[in-house]
Amino acid sequence: MRRSLPDIDRPDVRIAVVRQFPADSPAQQRDVADATLAAWDAAPWPGALISRTCYLSTDQQRVLTYEQWSDDHPDVQDPAASAYRLYRSGVRDDAPVPGCIVIVEVQTDTGDTARTWIDAVFDALAAETTPHPGGISGHFHISLDGTRVLNYAEWVDEASHIEAVGQTGSIGRAPAWRKVQSMPGVENRGVRRYRVYGFREGSNLRRHVV
Repeated sequence: MRRSLPDIDRPDVRIAVVRQFPADSPAQQRDVADATLAAWDAAPWPGALISRTCYLSTDQQRVLTYEQWSDDHPDVQDPAASAYRLYRSGVRDDAPVPGCIVIVEVQTDTGDTARTWIDAVFDALAAETTPHPGGISGHFHISLDGTRVLNYAEWVDEASHIEAVGQTGSIGRAPAWRKVQSMPGVENRGVRRYRVYGFREGSNLRRHVV
């Protein structure tokens, strides 16, 4: 098991809670992240909490936290929090440790649409004859109300993802992607790239210098 990153598809996770905080500058981004890690250190560890991870966006405009819970009732009263269930994952064989986490967010009109869209993504990925070597995994979550999809994707590094989605990249170019891109009831809400800043599993807090 990787001890400095969460195992997204581990079977004992029932709910993933994601929080996002905007930042106006690199200094504020670091301050928000440091305050988050300090709060984790100061508070008792809830019994149903499996892991917490803090990420800094590479555009220096956001801090994101990802929590894994073993029951269905984590505290999500915080307006910055969204609760998800993992629906489907794909991980390449002999996966290396990722150097970049890509978060893709999609709005959907129903849970059925969310599942159909995710299945179409996997069909499109399977149809690719030359997938980009920088891609490691995709972990597709659906919000509890069925109105949002969050893909937690692991990549070798940021440059690989930039190349894959660029004009000469491979993502979205195959004909099978047309169904994904034109599906009714689906709205792309954005893509951001992140690096891990701190990971905690139980009493074990690992901080990353970025």
